Amino acid sequence: MVRLAEGLSEDGSLSPEVEARALACLERFAGLLRDLPPGHVRVLGTNTLRKLRDSSGFLARAERCLNHVVEIISGIEEARLIYAGVANSLSDEGRQRLVVDIGGGSTECIIGRGREPLELESLYMGCVSITRRFFADGRLGRKRVRKALLAAASEVEGIRARYQELGWERAIGTSGSIRAIARVTGTDRGQDGIIRKAALEQLVKRLIEVGEVEKLKFEGLSAARRPVFAGGVVVLMAIFDELGIAEMEVSDGALREGALYDLLGRKQHEDVREATVGAMARRYAVDIAQAERVEASLMALYRQVAEDWGLAQGDDERLLRWAARLHEIGLDIAHAQYHRHGAYVLTHADMPGFSRQEQRVLAVLVRAQRRKFPQAELRDFHPDDQSLIHRMAVLLRLAVLFNRGRRARGIPAPAARAGKNSLELRFPPGWLAEHALLATDLAREAEYLAPLPFRLHCE
Repeated sequence: MVRLAEGLSEDGSLSPEVEARALACLERFAGLLRDLPPGHVRVLGTNTLRKLRDSSGFLARAERCLNHVVEIISGIEEARLIYAGVANSLSDEGRQRLVVDIGGGSTECIIGRGREPLELESLYMGCVSITRRFFADGRLGRKRVRKALLAAASEVEGIRARYQELGWERAIGTSGSIRAIARVTGTDRGQDGIIRKAALEQLVKRLIEVGEVEKLKFEGLSAARRPVFAGGVVVLMAIFDELGIAEMEVSDGALREGALYDLLGRKQHEDVREATVGAMARRYAVDIAQAERVEASLMALYRQVAEDWGLAQGDDERLLRWAARLHEIGLDIAHAQYHRHGAYVLTHADMPGFSRQEQRVLAVLVRAQRRKFPQAELRDFHPDDQSLIHRMAVLLRLAVLFNRGRRARGIPAPAARAGKNSLELRFPPGWLAEHALLATDLAREAEYLAPLPFRLHCE
């Protein structure tokens, strides 16, 4: 067990000891992943990486170690994937379910029916964070446990009314803390696989009686789990109390299985990100016909330069298509500076299926679609990624410019030839002379791109 949250300080840095432990773990995974292509692997970062202020470059070292990108996902996306893992590991009898997953720094609570989550929430508490806050010195006195229970209950209180209103017929727990509690309370030793409230209450009393973390040598509790076990018990007890749970089943499916099902969906052209983009376009009243015109122009350019510009791998094409479909979502907020409004929404919205990095790329592309190029917003990206995003943004800017007139018949797709930091567009003979407005727009666009530095030449 790495327990990454254990090494996270108040200022968002990661302790050298925990970082070394994490990288050693990743090195072992790297050997198993060596022969797998990138599209067959997903590496997900959750609560600790969401909070990490990565001035030390831990993420870069982790990615070099694995030779795969680490996707940092939001708490809501984590909850969605957890539910997918649980739902696909159980028979679907049509009853509404409450699913609970206690992690190191966050706890996900989901209500769903069948394969569909109905309500998703990520609470700011977990077995490691509660342990660090209340039991850091290893002592488990009655007053400390009571304070920890009250703190955990206050986190659950915010979702109690909504969750009880929706209701559920089955409560299901998953992942390490809950499975450890199940082992200690004996529910997986010839019994019925259910954690009952009375057994959980008795476990809390036993923690207080033992009094010290190091003395928690219960049958079924591993030495690796022992340091954070009390924090997990506190979180689960608070959830039982606040949500009125009498008993909880234990499932083997969780985030890992959910990520695998999600990856399988992408391979079978059932990418949840497509549905997310469509839902956002509807929510923000996007002019679908205009978005399709921009996407068509964008793809006509993309196909000509993708190989030369290194855009033919990964999700580059999909990200460009999604940026085209969503480039005008900011208009639903205000016409002035709509590209900025759209970028803000894409940065901060909960977007099922998307990692935080993917949302940042979409946001930068939408922000960069017009006027001065926002170079400052690219500084947090790796230099290689900056170059790719520059090129993607140039293509989107031109596609938007070609369709400024919002006409059903757009301009003819020009022939495009890409250089390292340049793009040459060739139009039919005499076409630019006959379309002076477009020629003027393209000349202005060349001026906007010059500071990158980038040369746009049209003839």
